[in-house]
Amino acid sequence: DLAGFTVGVVDKEKILSNETMAAGDVIIALPSTGVHSNGFSLVRKIFDIDANPDVLHTKPEELGGKTLGEALLAPTKIYVKPVLKVLEEVDVKGISHITGGGFYENIPRSLKKGCCARINKADVRTPALFQLMQKTGNISEHDMFNTFNMGVGMTVIVSPDDADKAMAALGDAYVIGEIVESDERVILC
Repeated sequence: DLAGFTVGVVDKEKILSNETMAAGDVIIALPSTGVHSNGFSLVRKIFDIDANPDVLHTKPEELGGKTLGEALLAPTKIYVKPVLKVLEEVDVKGISHITGGGFYENIPRSLKKGCCARINKADVRTPALFQLMQKTGNISEHDMFNTFNMGVGMTVIVSPDDADKAMAALGDAYVIGEIVESDERVILC
């Protein structure tokens, strides 16, 4: 397991403001390539990897011919280029990188007070790996969305008028929900 990080600075005039965020704004998902770098302590426990490292060489039917190890170690997708492009194309109201803490901890960081992210679970393109982890570990849906990215590596919030243009700039992206007025921060429905 190898991890790294970067630190950057943003010019003050380029810092995103969520002040114009409003009910009806669209939440766009950028797909992840897998677990990325979050939740690996739980992943190791789910599959009992420490006691049975050979499980990494198994090919669960759900993974379509990949070994469990290959699926778990898929390289983390980096979103810098598509995000820089969408920032040039449209007025982005919020961006959330979905890491440890999943949807419930990460999305609220970009929300304006009084705004809530209503996510349509049926629209989230959840890869089979996450379904396998949930089934194998007997993990509740809430805990899955609170720990893992569930196939969404990043979310971008834009006006509904800018949604098509934003998705074109982002490339492989799709709508998973909208902003609603609520004191709740994230609602999965």
